[in-house]
Amino acid sequence: MDNHLKASLQDLQGKLAVAGPVDEELKSLLLRLDGDIQSLLARRQGLGMAAASPAVAGVATVPAAINPVPDVEESTTYGLAERTQEISARFAAQHPTLEPALRELGRILSNMGI
Repeated sequence: MDNHLKASLQDLQGKLAVAGPVDEELKSLLLRLDGDIQSLLARRQGLGMAAASPAVAGVATVPAAINPVPDVEESTTYGLAERTQEISARFAAQHPTLEPALRELGRILSNMGI
């Protein structure tokens, strides 16, 4: 199932690359989600956060001015599927090309019980 998750994250990365400008709020939410998913995958692989998969690490490609590492104290892997669905619903009108990828990501996380 981790391979499906990584593929979904790569799909989202591709859609982000062609989506045009993404507002700061969405960037922040996606960066937090990305960091939490990376953390989860690293724990599942037993490798620690520093060895997270490159397929996952590149998900949220944003300008260097944005800190790509979420604050560990504020991040959590609890409810990732629900958070993904909330982000999808919240930004579907503004970024319709991202909505299917976010929905699929949420479905995969939900199927994983996350």
